[in-house]
Amino acid sequence: MAKPSPSRLKVYKEQSLNTTRPLAAALGSLPEVLRAFKRVTGWSLQYSAQAKPTDPIDLTWSAPVNPGAGTAPGLLRLDPVGSAGAPSVSNVDPKAVCELASAVAGMLSELLQAQHALWQREAELAAGVPLVPQPEAAKHLAARLQAILKGGAEAVGCHAAALYLLDEATTSLKLRSLWGLPPERLTHPSRPLQGALAELEALLGHAVVVHDTDRLPQWNPPEDFPTALCVPVSTPTTILGTLWVFSNQKRDFDARQANLIEIVAGRLAVELEREMLLRVGIEAVQRRRELAAAERLQRSQLPTVRPLLDGWDMAGWTSQTGTVGGNFFDWFSLPDGLLAVAVGDAIGVGLEAALTANAVRAALRAHGQYHRRADRLLNQLNLTLWTGSAGDQAASLFCGLLEPSTGQIQCAAAAQPGIILLRPNGWQSFTESNPPLAASAETTYRQRKCRLEAGEALLAFALGPAPCQPNPPCEESLAQRLVGQLCLPAEDLVTSALEHFEAQSGSRENRSCSALLVVRRAAS
Repeated sequence: MAKPSPSRLKVYKEQSLNTTRPLAAALGSLPEVLRAFKRVTGWSLQYSAQAKPTDPIDLTWSAPVNPGAGTAPGLLRLDPVGSAGAPSVSNVDPKAVCELASAVAGMLSELLQAQHALWQREAELAAGVPLVPQPEAAKHLAARLQAILKGGAEAVGCHAAALYLLDEATTSLKLRSLWGLPPERLTHPSRPLQGALAELEALLGHAVVVHDTDRLPQWNPPEDFPTALCVPVSTPTTILGTLWVFSNQKRDFDARQANLIEIVAGRLAVELEREMLLRVGIEAVQRRRELAAAERLQRSQLPTVRPLLDGWDMAGWTSQTGTVGGNFFDWFSLPDGLLAVAVGDAIGVGLEAALTANAVRAALRAHGQYHRRADRLLNQLNLTLWTGSAGDQAASLFCGLLEPSTGQIQCAAAAQPGIILLRPNGWQSFTESNPPLAASAETTYRQRKCRLEAGEALLAFALGPAPCQPNPPCEESLAQRLVGQLCLPAEDLVTSALEHFEAQSGSRENRSCSALLVVRRAAS
């Protein structure tokens, strides 16, 4: 009578592979170089992959050769030899030979490091190949997963396979794909991870073989088969679940078969990750298109045509931190011959700031049609923005109402935009610290008046998310720079002001000014 095979559990522990590459062997020209060196100098120059010489007593000279980061260095060793046809060692300067050998060692190190870098870059470029979605995929993901399960199970002589994936809380495993099992298994509820000892062992990185599953109920396999193999399904950074293959016969799995199923599990992980990356890539492309459209819309809303007013000139500039943002300048005509000018900076970044800035600009143009005082216009704008937001919108704004015939300007400001009146013989700062728009429904802003005479200009600028203190020291140097340039057009004054902010910050990207407006009255 045959002795029954004992019930047992076999665990294969994954061993790390040695990935050291023989870099020096890939240099086909190296042996010829070493032979030529020997013929010319009469000295033997040899490459060794060992970092230390095996016979240091007889060693004349050596130099390390670095094949690249993460790889053990080798060395070049130099010894005199006597052979027919070779130059006499006594006729060759040993110092010159060592210098030549050192130069060869340096060139060899550079070549090996370049090969190592190329090896790494090619792998990185392979990972950077874009995933291009096809309008009609050859196979649905479900069909691809099932085909992988079928191929893997048949390769090791098994009769069924199942893919279980963890939920977001990593507390249960749900059957997501199968082969050789009834389709209604997909309707079964998730299996709790607690108590599933075979899966817990597999998720630690082991391949688990369960024999005689009816005699080992504590391992809790998902299906009733005489033999089952469970391996983890994971990416380099994420554990996704487990892969089971089942056999109708009592059998064993050797290390080669276990490794093959692990490769199949890796293929499943790649297929799942590819599907996720494809969806993320499609969403990213759509988001970039939406941002590009928003940027074009935001730029198209900035005024480009100067008002046709005799004796008046104006120009503006703005820059966003990202693709879109909350910085803007504006001018527009009002009834009764008035002209409104504004510089604004919505607090925040990206689309959030752009939406707030658009709301501020639209409300400013709407309320400007019936308000003839800058303070009342700003108060109404503040109330509109406060009642229409959830308390997370705020903005800095300079608003001015210009009467071209007299040169009188009514000004009001929220938060702390910079405001400077430039005259040929001096300058005056109107900058003051006020609450930003939408900070409170009870905020009131006061109005200031000034008159632009011929040859004078008004400069208003937004100071970005971190404004200076009241009456910032940067105003003095800026005003002194522009006072001597009032004869220039408004566009040139804007350029000069930007050069000043760039010089103060040290770079174009870090300048504090985010939007700027110059209103200039021509000299008579």
